[in-house]
Amino acid sequence: MIKKAEFVMSNSQVSKCPKELLPEYAFIGRSNVGKSSLINMLTNQKNLAKTSARPGKTQLINHFKIDNTWFLVDLPGYGYARVSKSTKKVFQQFITQYFEQRTQLVCAFVLVDIRHEPQKIDLAFMQWLGEHNIPFAIVFTKADKLKPLMIERNIKSYQDILLKSWEEFPPYFITSAENRAGKEELTTYIEQINTMLKKQSSE
Repeated sequence: MIKKAEFVMSNSQVSKCPKELLPEYAFIGRSNVGKSSLINMLTNQKNLAKTSARPGKTQLINHFKIDNTWFLVDLPGYGYARVSKSTKKVFQQFITQYFEQRTQLVCAFVLVDIRHEPQKIDLAFMQWLGEHNIPFAIVFTKADKLKPLMIERNIKSYQDILLKSWEEFPPYFITSAENRAGKEELTTYIEQINTMLKKQSSE
């Protein structure tokens, strides 16, 4: 369970990210996937991550220090059409630079709206992470909007597609910022990885 969360910095250059060697967990997804609401739900804060009626609001790499032991990194959404092409290129550039250069990164959480069938842009991004050997988990959002049977069906669609070219399906979580579903599972997963990393560093 997260007890303390504080905003540290926003920037668009990987070289200016925090120098501390704490494990980082990056949250990323399409611009209207409910990322800010999920982050606020996980950290028990109403306005830690800024939510907006207009998708595409996060346009920087945002670092939040959690319990003084790890960083939650809120990355810009991808694939939002109303951002100009040149701006989108800059987003993509520093997003890819973050993933390629940030040695503190432990795991990326790719947020996907459970209500929709698999989207090309999400699948392409997961493929890119896989090709670059970046560990990731899928976080299905807005689960309160669907009945359990539909949730199962939509997850199976992702499994059917990804398992055509992947040996195994990545870890996944079913969440809702509305009813706080998945909160414990997600934070426990991060805690388990942190415990394992601590053990490895002390050996």
